[in-house]
Parts: sequence; structure tokens; C-alpha cells
Amino acid sequence: MFTGIIEEVGQVAAIGKKGKQRRLTISASHVPAQLKRGSSIAVSGVCLTATAVRKLSFGADLAQETWTRTSFSRLKPGALVNLELPMPASGRFDGHIVQGHVDGTGRLVSLTPIPGAEDYWLTVSVPSELTRYIVHKGSLAIEGISLTVAAIDGAEVRLAIIPHTAEATNLRSLKCGDPVNLEIDVIAKYVEKMMMAETKARSSITLESLVREGF
Repeated sequence: MFTGIIEEVGQVAAIGKKGKQRRLTISASHVPAQLKRGSSIAVSGVCLTATAVRKLSFGADLAQETWTRTSFSRLKPGALVNLELPMPASGRFDGHIVQGHVDGTGRLVSLTPIPGAEDYWLTVSVPSELTRYIVHKGSLAIEGISLTVAAIDGAEVRLAIIPHTAEATNLRSLKCGDPVNLEIDVIAKYVEKMMMAETKARSSITLESLVREGF
């Protein structure tokens, strides 16, 4: 489990391909020293398993599903990626609950300075099937970064980005139209499932009542 607080920005060193499987090799200054073979690590919001660890790099194997359903399909050698190690059991939540399970990809609409401030507005378009889980002031992980939703306009979500986040992540390296990984707050999905089960139970009780009464 992760919290969406990026520890380091790594760089794609190579993308090898064997059949439909790919191996992503990422170079970084600090994170590899904390990994061992089999360790989990979030790469731009995608939970991967380190399969080859060196002093300044690590490799992770990607299934075809991972490649096609995430923003990884835009990656090329030299691309920047966000890195986060799993939160230890004794850790502190600085962001929100992030599983590293991408729910879909959005598109970067813009990253623009806010007039009269040092902050930025990040605008991302999201798939229509995910909009029901996104609420004003709620949490949303974009490229593995824990962010707070400032505004929702149809399928577009706007978020305020402080200078530290812009500089300490891969956001400023992205171009308009680039796909970005999205993970909605897992609590929203659990709440929806519980509400659906409750609604179904109530409907069943109502039907049974009608049958008993001879309708």
C-alpha cells in the first residue's frame, strides 16, 4: 500500500520486449538502494515488482495488460516516472490510501501557472465511468501523486499544484494530451458496493412483502 507521496523521480533507462511481455528498467539515485528482488514499488502510480535490482537502477516486468491499460504505453527511454516505496506498517499517512491499482487513464489538458501566485492549475480529462467517484475536495491519485480535487466540470477535473509538487514529480515533463494514470479513492468504491447491496436487499424485502399480501 502507498500514500501518493512521491519519493523520487526516476528515468526510464530501457524498455525491453520479449513476446508480449516487456521489462521496464528505471534509473534512480536513491530508491534502488532500498529495494531487493521481489520488492513492490509504485511507478507513476502502478504497483510493480522489482525483478532486477542494481545500485542505481531496477527492472520490473510488465504484462501486456499493464502496458495497454496504463500511461506506460507513452513511455520511451529518457521519460520521467514517479517513484514511491510501500508505506511501512509503522508509517504515517501523508497523502491518502493508494493501492497502485490503476482504474483508468486520463488525458493532461493543461498545467498552467495561477495568475498572481506561484502555484499551478492542473486540468485532466477523466473517463466518464470514473467521474461518479470523484468529488470536490476528495482525493485522486494522478501518476501516483496524491492530489485534492479543486473543481469538477463534466469530464474535466482541476487540481491545485504547489511548486514543490510540480518540481518533485514528473508533471512538468508531460505534454498536453499525454495519458496519465488515475486511481480513485478506494473508499468510494467500497461505499458504492455497500449502497448497491443495501438497495438490492430493500428491493427484495419489498417484493417479498407484495407476494405475501397477494399482489
